[in-house]
Amino acid sequence: MHETFQRIKNYNVSVKELKDNVLFLRKLVPGGSAHSFGIHVAKMAGMPQMVLLKAQKVLKKLEQSHKSDGKIDLKPADDMQLSIFNMDDPILEDIKSELAALDINTLTPVEALMKLNELKRKLK
Repeated sequence: MHETFQRIKNYNVSVKELKDNVLFLRKLVPGGSAHSFGIHVAKMAGMPQMVLLKAQKVLKKLEQSHKSDGKIDLKPADDMQLSIFNMDDPILEDIKSELAALDINTLTPVEALMKLNELKRKLK
């Protein structure tokens, strides 16, 4: 867009890459970035390892698709949907079951808050 509109400028945050880690230098520099650091930011934010590995797999698939014919294939695939929850976890399965069985139309606001607090305690 900076080529189309005179007042738009393109900047990115300067980074230093060290093997599998990225250090954000907190300095804006002119121009775009060579690639996205979204997965690194997700790692720094504490996303589960399972999600990070899946995201890397999807990214690799997209990069290969882009290199093969110059176009990115954005057709949805079953294995491209990411989940931030590990549903193999029995605690999460229990919470999911409780939520599914809950009739929210019959709860008073106080009961809803108490139920939310009860579910939150299960996560600790």
